Amino acid sequence: MNPLTVVELFQSQGCSSCPPTNSNVLKLVDDPNMLVLTYDVTYWDKLGWKDTFGKSAFDQRQWEYARALQRRNVFTPQVIVNGLFDGVGSDARDLQTLIAKGRTPNTKQSAEIFYMIHGGGITVIGPDRQYGIVNVVRYDSEQVQVPISRGENGGRTLAHSHVVKDITQIGSWTGGRQDFKLIHTSDDGLKIAVLVQAGPGGPIIGAARI
Repeated sequence: MNPLTVVELFQSQGCSSCPPTNSNVLKLVDDPNMLVLTYDVTYWDKLGWKDTFGKSAFDQRQWEYARALQRRNVFTPQVIVNGLFDGVGSDARDLQTLIAKGRTPNTKQSAEIFYMIHGGGITVIGPDRQYGIVNVVRYDSEQVQVPISRGENGGRTLAHSHVVKDITQIGSWTGGRQDFKLIHTSDDGLKIAVLVQAGPGGPIIGAARI
């Protein structure tokens, strides 16, 4: 199987520019070679609508990318592919170009992730003397419709899917083979993904659905 292409969308229910990008990104969720994750940020809540999925932790994750990508500010909508390339994503052709850049041979992921079904953990295998942080992401893959009553999208109903609920670092990978214990289960109906990333805001060097 091909390595997963990780497509992360940072958006807000209070941002009128976000729905077109959200629509484009949600068309990718059925692709088995894609891992789509959507994060709702909170810094647009001041415009009159408090995002129902927003968390300050997602603001922080976006700022980590901004620093790594040498951006002076954060913005929505923002699509980031494999932690390497970013864009707005409101144009479907531009989004496909962005994804293609993230899939080029020189961006190939170097770590493999295996889930231990009976052990309740994961194994990361890759080259020696390589470093990465290991994050567990829990997300809701179901599509939900959210009515918005105030703010820039007031009066609209917005579709959401693959909404990230939380992201937790469970350890650091220092190359070779290492085992990690999962601290979350899928008993609550949420899906789980694991990302190995070359530091905060760095390239994603391994990804897997659990």
